[in-house]
Amino acid sequence: MESISHKMARFALNLKYTDIPAEAVKEAKRFMLDSIGCGLAAMKNEDMRQAFDYIKKLGGAKQARIMGHGHFTNMPNATLMNSLLIRGMDYNDIYWEQDPSHPSDIIPAALSPGEYQGCSGKELLEGILIAYELEMRMCLAAHPGVREVGWHHATLTQFVSPVVAGKMLGLSEEKIVAAIGISGSSHSTFGGVVAGDLTNMKNTADPMAVEAGVRAAMLAETGFSGPVKVFEGKEALFEVISNVEWKNDILTDGLGEKFLITDCEYKAFPTEALTHQPVTATLELMANHKIEPKNVEKILIETTARGADILSDPSKYKPKTKETADHSLPYCIAVAVAKGNVLPSDFETEALKDPLVLETIDKIEVIANEEIDSLFPRVKRAICIITTSDGKEYKKQVDHAKGSKQNPLSDKEVISKFRANASEALSDKRMDELVKATFDLENFSDIGGYIDLLIADK
Repeated sequence: MESISHKMARFALNLKYTDIPAEAVKEAKRFMLDSIGCGLAAMKNEDMRQAFDYIKKLGGAKQARIMGHGHFTNMPNATLMNSLLIRGMDYNDIYWEQDPSHPSDIIPAALSPGEYQGCSGKELLEGILIAYELEMRMCLAAHPGVREVGWHHATLTQFVSPVVAGKMLGLSEEKIVAAIGISGSSHSTFGGVVAGDLTNMKNTADPMAVEAGVRAAMLAETGFSGPVKVFEGKEALFEVISNVEWKNDILTDGLGEKFLITDCEYKAFPTEALTHQPVTATLELMANHKIEPKNVEKILIETTARGADILSDPSKYKPKTKETADHSLPYCIAVAVAKGNVLPSDFETEALKDPLVLETIDKIEVIANEEIDSLFPRVKRAICIITTSDGKEYKKQVDHAKGSKQNPLSDKEVISKFRANASEALSDKRMDELVKATFDLENFSDIGGYIDLLIADK
C-alpha cells in the first residue's frame, strides 16, 4: 500500500498556483504580512538578540537572508532565525482543533529555500499553502490530540516542514518521502516546554522542527534515505503515540480539493491562544461598564481545565519572564484590567513589575468549568465575572475572540497590526511598499526582490 509520505509528497509536487482558490491565496498573503510584522517586532527581544548572535557565530554559506537584519547565512540557519522571529512574540497565527499549532512558523521553510532557488512569488505562495494544509490536517488527525497526552505540536511540524522545503528545492517525490522520514524520525518534542515556569524553548521548539525539515530536505537531495513509513510503519508515529485515536485518512483524503488555510485564525493579543477569550471578555466588561481598575474587588474567570491548570498554576501568578507571562492567564487578565489592552510592551521586563498589575493579579481566580470543557475545542468559551468594591457584579461570556473565524480581522485590521509591529524596524515608505508587495506577491518573478523589502531601514 502506498505510504502517507508518498501521498503528501505527490500533493506538494502537483500543486500549482492556478489550482488554488482566490480566497486561499488571499489568506496566504494576509498571513504572510502578519507573520512579517510579528518577526520584525520580535527583533528587539533579548532572546532574539541571543539567537541572532548564535546564528552569526555559526557562519555558513550565503544562501538566504534573515528578515529585519538582512544577514546572509545558509538555508537551515536562515530558516531557524526567521521562524524564531515570527514565533518570538507569540503573536502569530493560531489553529486549534484537536491539536494547537502556528502554521506560520513553517513559512520560513518556503521562504529561505525559495530565496536560494530564485523561486517566484507564485511558487512561494504554493509553499505557504502546502505548509498550512498539511500542518492543519496534522492537527485534525489525532483524537484527542497529541498535546493532550504530553507532546508538543513541534512533533507534528517535523513531518510538514520537509515537504515544504522539498517542494521549494525541486526534489523528486522519492526524495521528499526520504526527507519526511529523516525529519519525522528525529524531532518529537515533549509538551513540557510549555508547562510550569517557561523558558526560551517555549518559542523555539517549533522553529527547530522547521529548521529540521530544511536540513532533512537538503540531506535527502544528496540521495540520503529515510524511513518511508514514518507514520504507519512499525514503531512509527501511529504506533508510538498510541494513546490517541489516529484518523489517518484526514492526512491525505481530498488533498488539493479544499484548502484549510481559510479556517486558520489570527491573534489580536500577543499571548497564548486560550487567554484570548477571557481577555476579550474582560476588556469588554471594563469598557462597557466604565469600571475603574482601582474599583475592582474580584475577578473570576471560568475556562477550560487546561486554562485553569497549565495557564494558571502558581508559577503563573508570579511571572518573572516574558515566556511565563504571555502564557499566564492571571497576568494577561490583570494587564487587561489595569491597562485597558494587552500589548507586546506589557511583556517587557520592566512591565512585569507594574504595581497595579501585581496588585490586580491577586484578585483573580481561575476555575475550570465542565460545560466549557465539553465544548472544547469546537468552541473555546470563557466567562469573566468582575465584582466591584460597591458590590456590583458584571458578567460576560465570549465564545469567539477577535481574530477567530467567527470574529475575523479585516484587511484593514491585519494591515494595522502589521504597521504597529513593524514600525520600529521599517519606515512608513517601506511599510507602504511591503504591504503592496505582499498583496501583489504573485507578480514577483524572483522573491529576492520581495525579501529586499523585509530588511530594516531605520
